[in-house]
Amino acid sequence: MAGVGMAALCAWVPCRRWSKAAVFGLHRGLTALLARKAEGTPRWLPACRQKTSVSFLSRPDLPNLAYKKLKGKSPGVIFIPGYISNMNGTKALAIEEFCKSLGHAYIRFDYSGIGNSAGNLEECTVGRWRKDVLSIIDDLAEGPQILVGSSLGGWLMFHAAIARPQKVVALIGIATAVDGLVTQFNQLPIEVKKEVEMKGVWAMPSRYSEEGVYHIQYSFIKEAEHHCLLHSPIPVKCPVRLLHGMKDDIIPWHTSIQVADRVLSTDVDVILRKHSDHRMKEKADIQLLVYTIDDLIDKLSTVVN
Repeated sequence: MAGVGMAALCAWVPCRRWSKAAVFGLHRGLTALLARKAEGTPRWLPACRQKTSVSFLSRPDLPNLAYKKLKGKSPGVIFIPGYISNMNGTKALAIEEFCKSLGHAYIRFDYSGIGNSAGNLEECTVGRWRKDVLSIIDDLAEGPQILVGSSLGGWLMFHAAIARPQKVVALIGIATAVDGLVTQFNQLPIEVKKEVEMKGVWAMPSRYSEEGVYHIQYSFIKEAEHHCLLHSPIPVKCPVRLLHGMKDDIIPWHTSIQVADRVLSTDVDVILRKHSDHRMKEKADIQLLVYTIDDLIDKLSTVVN
């Protein structure tokens, strides 16, 4: 195998079986897919990307959501961004090009308070962003959907799958941050937590922020506690793919293992990339992502269409 396929394969850790049908490494379907892709021209070409106009979803009593939508075949794909991320990131755009090349439907959007969407970021919560995701699924998406969630978006995609089991047919998590902010906050020293409670704001250090920190409202953390999932079985039965970098210094890759253990689905793969960080936006990471989407589309299309 030459080119991108070999580059991606070399970065994966060796495969071994997980008791919940998760795989630490490369599963058979993806192996065959990579071999098939290496024989021909890639089916997605980011250099040829065409502009898609921004539309807005009006919602009574809730902020309008900015989104971009491609019409196409089922299953459709919806990208759910990470914390304070918009719909114009590397992964979101790459998935759009891939779906366009296959003729599949695709939606990317901004949370309320983020990007072009209306709303005040300081008033946002995990619960409100959960409503945003459900609004996209209910009001914009047609037919069955594959949800691709990045970081916090991976947390929200599980909530969406639980709430809309008939419409969500597969999940792909990228550095899935289920319970992430709550877990990180609870690991702080007691004196630091008391200081955050008193000030009402947590200055969470992050090398991904221009300021070096994210200013997170204490109220955001407390509200997020009501949406934690890892304390009990996660009632999701569709196929789940969890991609995680072992150099992730924000959400440890062990979180994806925990999620795999909690999910009720028997079709769960965990794919670890040894040298990838939290963002997983390098070329080989993006290639792995689109190959994973393609593999699920192949798997589901015979059932959906």
